[in-house]
Amino acid sequence: MLTTGTILVLLLLWFAVTELKLLSAILVPSPGKVFASFIQILQEGYKDNSLLTHLRDSMMRLLSSFVLVILTAVPLGLLSGYNSKIRAIMYPLVEFYRPLPPLAYYTLLVLWMGIEDSSKIALLYLAGFAPVFIACESGVRKLKQDYIDGAYTLGADSRQIFFHVVFPACLPDIFIGLRTAVGVSYTTLVAAEMVAAVTGIGWMVLDASKFLRSDIIFVGIIIMGITGMLIDAVLRAVERRVVPWKGKE
Repeated sequence: MLTTGTILVLLLLWFAVTELKLLSAILVPSPGKVFASFIQILQEGYKDNSLLTHLRDSMMRLLSSFVLVILTAVPLGLLSGYNSKIRAIMYPLVEFYRPLPPLAYYTLLVLWMGIEDSSKIALLYLAGFAPVFIACESGVRKLKQDYIDGAYTLGADSRQIFFHVVFPACLPDIFIGLRTAVGVSYTTLVAAEMVAAVTGIGWMVLDASKFLRSDIIFVGIIIMGITGMLIDAVLRAVERRVVPWKGKE
């Protein structure tokens, strides 16, 4: 109820600001104009490509990088928390590049990998890797030593402890890292689609900004916000199934 109320209040404020002309229509278009632009793009597409094509290409780049993050950052983060030697190798590398703005190294990625989707996916992958790695590493390090000692007492070896004690105990932290990574990667999507892209929601927003089409910019931003919320909702639903004990300790 509160969520619905918040959305309605924001829409009313938006409507009031545009109706009272408190801001220029170029800066803040009216809800009606944004909705009309959405319908037009939905029917006619934008710059020779349908809205579905723009959304599909952006999601392909985002989800491809996300799969790579899951396959690499999760095991490396868990191993770094579990093994001090691996942590000594990985942690400085992650801490070095993590604060860097994505555009600072995107040029290098384009030079190394070309202007096609591979460099864009690599940029999104690097943006999402650090949050997941740190969350996993932190999850292992805060694990109670009693759990590990108890498993050793019962005769478990290091491999069994990792898969049957460490990994399940770190699942809540893993999902926190994954949800954070989606948000960080999505915010990097616009930067990823700045170079040599002709499709994508981020590219559509950038292209519209060149012509001061704030209505299309709003359409793109709203679509990105909604799809981001849907992806997060899916992750939360999976988390509830995989980690049913979360919050019940």
